[in-house]
Amino acid sequence: MATTNIVDKDGNSIGASDATVPSDRLFRNAWSLSGSTITEDLTAAKVIFKDKIREVRTPLLAAEDVVYMKALEGADTDAQAASVTKKNALRDAPANSAIANAANIGALKSAWDADVLGDSPYA
Repeated sequence: MATTNIVDKDGNSIGASDATVPSDRLFRNAWSLSGSTITEDLTAAKVIFKDKIREVRTPLLAAEDVVYMKALEGADTDAQAASVTKKNALRDAPANSAIANAANIGALKSAWDADVLGDSPYA
């Protein structure tokens, strides 16, 4: 019978039946093996979190470009300013201080800015 192994971010492995694993797989690529316990490396999880923000914001920025161009064509300076503000918020999202200040995985998940990015994939 084949044994399923779990491999952590550093390439260390353990039999799945022998390991204590985190309750979810959201930061699977940040897992770190210590004995038979797998924990989530917070520094690596923050990188994954920021990459997810970048992934989610790409179509939002593209959609906001359309909004801005329509406002520009219509000479609607209020709509242009609002669009610029929204695009800046999207660009600044990975630098949110709540991400850097997160002391654990729960705090990191809570750092998702739903007002800017929409529903959190970490909820």
